[in-house]
Amino acid sequence: MTVVVVKLGGHALDSLAADSPVLADLANDVVALREAGTDVVVVHGGGPQIAQLLDTAGLESRFCEGLRITDVATMAYVAMALSYVNVRIVAALNHAGLACAGLTGADATLARASSLGAPWDRAGASPAIDVRLIESLWRAGVTPVLCSVAVDGGGDLLNCNADTVAGAVAGATGASSLVLLSDVDQLRSDADDAQSCLSSVTMDQVRSMIDDGSARDGMRPKMVAALDALGAGARRIVVANGTRRHALRDALSLSIPTTEVVR
Repeated sequence: MTVVVVKLGGHALDSLAADSPVLADLANDVVALREAGTDVVVVHGGGPQIAQLLDTAGLESRFCEGLRITDVATMAYVAMALSYVNVRIVAALNHAGLACAGLTGADATLARASSLGAPWDRAGASPAIDVRLIESLWRAGVTPVLCSVAVDGGGDLLNCNADTVAGAVAGATGASSLVLLSDVDQLRSDADDAQSCLSSVTMDQVRSMIDDGSARDGMRPKMVAALDALGAGARRIVVANGTRRHALRDALSLSIPTTEVVR
């Protein structure tokens, strides 16, 4: 069995309309993979939608090391925003011809995690993935679309970073490829220098970049997820810009600017 896990986030999700070109292209790319015998899981974030809802509610968006600080009140709005994003993505993908179903980590306790603790509070770490529900959907010809809400040991909700969840799913399924799509083309050796893009990095290089701060802000959790996924059994990690047309197809073929994380 060949598995591809794709994470969609950032400004690639600016439009959740039924006729969104990004979502239509994603649907077509996943259909092509399914027809070629590859099972796919789509994992998504929703940072802009969370920020907008928090702003409407008069709550501040706060981050530490690229991860959202999530107190109990914020967690309620995170769950609302991600549920909305999930149902809109599912509706658009089905409209474009991909049979898919929306999931959260609470469904069949698909993703169980623990709190990161202070200062992140209800932000989750190290999600353990139960793949049985995912596999049952594949057998039914349905593609799972998973938002990054997980549960802890007491059944309470946790806000997991979507890159983290995608990495955990990729490791649990032994994915042939984990494709991290956001709104940037590539990892940079210097985050402030657009000319320092990297087409390939090793796990050791990634560890060094995390330690010295070169991989920072939203790129940090992506690189941590890449390391976790490779360490757990995924075979290939690709970072690409999900706002490009047919980004999934072209990231897998490396025909657009990408960063590949290799062992």
